[in-house]
Amino acid sequence: MKRAWILMACVAAMAVPAMAQSRAVTHVDSEKVAAALAGKGGSLVATKDFTIAGSHRDKPGQVEVHARETDIFYVTDGEATLVFGGKVVGAKTTAPGQIRGSGITGGTTQQLKKGDVVTIPAGTPHWFKELGTPTISYLTVKVLK
Repeated sequence: MKRAWILMACVAAMAVPAMAQSRAVTHVDSEKVAAALAGKGGSLVATKDFTIAGSHRDKPGQVEVHARETDIFYVTDGEATLVFGGKVVGAKTTAPGQIRGSGITGGTTQQLKKGDVVTIPAGTPHWFKELGTPTISYLTVKVLK
């Protein structure tokens, strides 16, 4: 788990070099990280520049599009099929800059497994279409524009 946290911190640092970063150093205890990854997920760090959360799924999700947030996922356990790009089916605005939908047409499919990292630029539709294992856990870094 320590290696996963170090890798995620490096990914986050690489993703935001040009942005004004928060000046405070933040430490999140491994027990809190493990709980966020094992349970329903949860926020670990929130700044004006980025957020980090533990995420855990036991079923597919809705299509998501974030106008001003780049998502970075680091898979810590499990497998899933991620579809990204293309056109959102049944698109509905759920909040400013946030769109949800029921599917994607014309997207790219990527199989994700433990240890994988994927970056999803702001404005890109993405969808956990199906799980290849009963659950998937991943750290999510959102780089905010």
